[in-house]
Amino acid sequence: MSKNQTQGRKLLPLCGAFLVIGTIAWGIWSRDSAEAALVKVTDDEALPTVSVITAAAGPADEALVLPGTVQAESETPIYARTSGYVKRWYTDIGAHVKAGTLLAEIDSPEVDQQLRQAKADLATANANNLIAQQTAKRVHALLPTQSVSAEQDDQATSDATAKAALVAAAEANVERLTQLVGFERVAAPYDGVVTARETDVGNLINAGSGSGPELFRVADTSKLRIYVQVPQSYAALVKPGVTATLQFPEYPGRTFPASFTRSADAINPGARTLLVELEADNASGELFPGGYTDVHFKVPVAQRGVNIPANALLFRAEGVRVASLTSSGLVTLHTVTLGRDFGPTVEVTTGVAPGEKIILNPPASLADGERVRQQSDRNPAPGGRS
Repeated sequence: MSKNQTQGRKLLPLCGAFLVIGTIAWGIWSRDSAEAALVKVTDDEALPTVSVITAAAGPADEALVLPGTVQAESETPIYARTSGYVKRWYTDIGAHVKAGTLLAEIDSPEVDQQLRQAKADLATANANNLIAQQTAKRVHALLPTQSVSAEQDDQATSDATAKAALVAAAEANVERLTQLVGFERVAAPYDGVVTARETDVGNLINAGSGSGPELFRVADTSKLRIYVQVPQSYAALVKPGVTATLQFPEYPGRTFPASFTRSADAINPGARTLLVELEADNASGELFPGGYTDVHFKVPVAQRGVNIPANALLFRAEGVRVASLTSSGLVTLHTVTLGRDFGPTVEVTTGVAPGEKIILNPPASLADGERVRQQSDRNPAPGGRS
């Protein structure tokens, strides 16, 4: 047997020993690795599982919807300026009239008779004044001849002055009664529509707005005024330049533009609201005064916050908290300040930044720095109302 064969036979047991030792070592290592993996999986499964959502920044503008009251540009009750009976009326509700259009006539025989008497009194006053003026001239002409005394001249002059004053008084009375007779014709004060008729033929009418009912009501509906009570929290945002649209229940799906006109510039201490007036064009006559409308404002957000789901809030004795998840899987608790409540979402003004992963439905026992397991990353929180 050669020397090489002898050495090979000696190495075979040694190689077998190494193989056995390697197999045993690999088995031990595999078992340890499996145990470590099992421990890791077990530890991971033991961690609380949470769902997260990405916080989204709130919108730069927001829609503010408030109820509004619609009124005509001008609305005027028409009263009689003279007493009498309604002789005839010419317009009824819904009639479109021009300025000066005859609405009704009033029969006032007493005023007509007073006017005739006043004209007769004026004629008498003119006649007496003519005689007094002529007498005063004649007496004054005789004064240099000493045919009359100075006292007689003064009396004649004073009498002429008094008679002239009586003429002026009679003329004023005739003018007054002439105007009263003119008031027997009730006319529209401006272009508009008759919205009410409260009289009929034969009704007794008393002059003035205090003792008698209104005869008609006329409104200018070519433009409309919309009055809105704006809450104090939005009062500084509703100002000139803000746009608004109107929605009416009788026109579903349609919107009508309106513009800011003015505001009261003072908060109502009872309601804590600011009275704002808008103006809307109504040349088509589609809109009716006296109605209700929803006023949609688009106002800038005073302080842009972050919107998160309402079920992400933790209410604790020390205040409201929000839990976020770091990239390493650790919990961070934030002290937050809440803004507006949108129902399913709430606005957070301080404490949370856009893009942070917010934990939904956090357990009450969740602690700061605790390690958790993320289940899913849902879509960003909605930005609020639109």
